[in-house]
Amino acid sequence: MSRATAADEPALYMSREQYRTWAGQQPQGRFERMNGFVIAMAPERSGHNQRKMHAWLALRRAVQAAGLDCQAFGDGMTVEVGDSDYEPDAVLRCGPRLSADAVVVPDPLVIVEVLSPSTSGIDRVWKLAEYFKLPSLRHYLIVWSDRPRVLHHWRASGGAIETRIATTGRIELDPPGIALFVEDIYAD
Repeated sequence: MSRATAADEPALYMSREQYRTWAGQQPQGRFERMNGFVIAMAPERSGHNQRKMHAWLALRRAVQAAGLDCQAFGDGMTVEVGDSDYEPDAVLRCGPRLSADAVVVPDPLVIVEVLSPSTSGIDRVWKLAEYFKLPSLRHYLIVWSDRPRVLHHWRASGGAIETRIATTGRIELDPPGIALFVEDIYAD
C-alpha cells in the first residue's frame, strides 16, 4: 500500500474550498491544511492508533454515563482554526447533534491529539496555541503513544490556560462535567 508523501503535497496556497475539493479527489492518504498549505500525515503506528481509539472510547463512555447531550468523534472530523484545517485524533462537542453529512466540528469542547514522532512539536506547541483560539475549546489533551502520560491543558477562569501532567488517575473535564482515567486510555 502506498502512502501520501511530501511529493504528493501541493506546493501552493489553497483556500479552504480548494483544499476540500483537492482532498476529496485523493485516492488515498490523510492530510491537514496549515496556514493554507497541505501537509501529508504519516501512516499511523499501532500504539498511536490504540491510544486514539481508547481516548475516543473513554470520552464516549464518560458522556453516556453522565447522560450528556454530547458527541465524541474519532479522527477524520475537521476542526477549522483561522486558515487551517486540522484532524484531531478525538473531539468532543456538546449541544444539538451535527448532521450526518457534517465534516466539520464547529464548536469542539475537548480535543485530543496523540503524539507521533513526526508531529510531536506541532501538537505540543503550534496546535496548543491554535486550538485555544477557538472560543468553545475548554480542554486539550496531548497523549503519549509509548507511555502513560497525558498533558491536560484547560481554559481556566479568566481565560488563562493551565496545564497538568497525568500519568495515572482521573482527568477532570469540566465543562462538560465528565472525567477520564489515564488507565482507560492505556487499557491494553
